Amino acid sequence: MAVPVAFFAVFFAYPVTAIVGRGLRAGGVWQLGRAGDVLSRPDILDVLWFTTWQALASTALTLLIALPAAYVFARFDFPGKQLLRAVVTVPFVLPTVVVGTAFLALLGRGGPLDDLWGVRLDTTVWAILLAHVFFNYAVVVRTVGGLWSQLDPRQEEAARVLGAGRLAAWWRVTLPALAPAVAAAALMVFLFTFTSFGVVQILGGPAFSTLEVEIYRQTAELLDLPTAAVLTLVQFAAVGAILAVHAWTVRRRETALRLVDPAQTSRRPRGTGQWALLGGVFGTVLLLILLPLGVLVERSLDGPGGYGLAFYRALGEVDASGGTFLVPPWEAVRNSLLYALVATAFALVVGGLAAAALTRRAGRLVRGFDALLMLPLGVSAVTVGFGFLITLDKPPLDLRASWILVPLAQALVGVPFVVRTMLPVLRAVDGRLREAAAVLGASPLRAWREVDLPLVRRALLVAAGFAFAVSLGEFGATVFIARPDRPTLPVAVARLLGRPGELNYGQAMALSTVLMVVCAVSLLVLERIRTDRSGEF
Repeated sequence: MAVPVAFFAVFFAYPVTAIVGRGLRAGGVWQLGRAGDVLSRPDILDVLWFTTWQALASTALTLLIALPAAYVFARFDFPGKQLLRAVVTVPFVLPTVVVGTAFLALLGRGGPLDDLWGVRLDTTVWAILLAHVFFNYAVVVRTVGGLWSQLDPRQEEAARVLGAGRLAAWWRVTLPALAPAVAAAALMVFLFTFTSFGVVQILGGPAFSTLEVEIYRQTAELLDLPTAAVLTLVQFAAVGAILAVHAWTVRRRETALRLVDPAQTSRRPRGTGQWALLGGVFGTVLLLILLPLGVLVERSLDGPGGYGLAFYRALGEVDASGGTFLVPPWEAVRNSLLYALVATAFALVVGGLAAAALTRRAGRLVRGFDALLMLPLGVSAVTVGFGFLITLDKPPLDLRASWILVPLAQALVGVPFVVRTMLPVLRAVDGRLREAAAVLGASPLRAWREVDLPLVRRALLVAAGFAFAVSLGEFGATVFIARPDRPTLPVAVARLLGRPGELNYGQAMALSTVLMVVCAVSLLVLERIRTDRSGEF
């Protein structure tokens, strides 16, 4: 545990604590009374209210739309099921900047709604809610569907034999068994939408702001560190509570009911109703997922002289961004791939060691560390990025001028995915195999190389793929620390969208398309090597 603890202490706890301390201390004295002053301001109360209710609305809407698809993937067997599963999961690995850009193309200026009916939704709350459903659809489908596919259908059939109707049997037998998975999925959706940054930053305009967006505004635009520090603590407390409840639901889910092989529970759809449900899910995927991505690609090709590659060619010109960057925007592609590869290496080392430690130890302290590993997914990435700038500026860690800052920040987000992917597989390794290797004279390192590594190699590849995808799209912290001469793809997209002109807008669409393709290819590769066929992440 030494390496993971040291990594999180230096590159997570220290920067976050320092930035909060700088905001709440004056003359060496803690000014805790500032919290009351900040939280009583009407504008801050409006932000807290909007952050909470839009997260609740997004969660409810996601559950409503995604639960039928969870049932379809759990109980139906149909041609193209694995491909459709991969398509459904693509939005989850897309950077939030790309999600915001896709819905900006669909619902904003020049989009289908604007062209057909003159309606624009890009600065309304409906655009934010739909983008959140798009992003979190797979969380519900795969978390709930994963457990649903392992529930023995004979228990519901027994209830119907005893006189219960179809709805009553589902309500009294299946739903209680699914409740932990539904609760876990709902909590994760609430967490991602409560801390939403890129989507709200692009689609919300000046009218809507979540806590994360407000922290960014107070830090980067107004330089009001006390207010940003208070909001960071509020978000930290909320995220900690959400993760604690989520851990409890996961433990309940593990003991919900006797599970069976998913291959035994799925069958071809029968009857008009089931085929209609399958068609409805296909239609939802088409309108909710494929349409925004298709419009994004279409807008990237719709240049001043008609359809073509004009916006893509402009990415290679030094002055194409109108002074936004010191290098051609196309350099962001190379930078992002390099950063993501380095971040993936960091995440695999730190996350792999953490997963190994959590496998070998079961004390309360270690279980607490397991929960702490998830905090970077919910704690303000803006705070982490700004904290990097004010803490890693002195020897022996004077890294402000080093490119390594970016992959370090990206690795913080990748580590939880590595841990969550590798931990179940490592726990499934029979410890007697290691003991047998030790009895035969193998050192601990050789026992790991000869016993554990062959068994977890595929899981390691999946973990690497997820870490690469999420590192590629990290935006909240990177927007502070990416240098103008070495921008990343999400930072380049956001800066191009922030400048007027058709050329900048088209280049943003082109870069978003490139980022989408890279993430989608990574996901499709993961689907082919994935070891957990139950549908969980």
